[in-house]
Amino acid sequence: MRGGIGVVGPMSETERDAGNRKIKIGFLLIVAVSPPLIALQWDPTALELLAALGVGLGLGVLVVWYLGRLATEFTGSSRRRGRRRR
Repeated sequence: MRGGIGVVGPMSETERDAGNRKIKIGFLLIVAVSPPLIALQWDPTALELLAALGVGLGLGVLVVWYLGRLATEFTGSSRRRGRRRR
């Protein structure tokens, strides 16, 4: 539709999954990069930077896992996968 506002239908499950994946990757990158950036304030060695990155990745995975679990509790996504609430 040119020059106007078109009505947008609901997202498909594929689009929703792709969007969720991008959000998870974004959170993971933000959390993973934070410790090495903080460590740069103290003039770290390369090994210390790698250790900080490893810790950041571990924390990032933990945060993404926790937020994913929390989101399923609030969104009722179990209904999307074919299970019914009783």
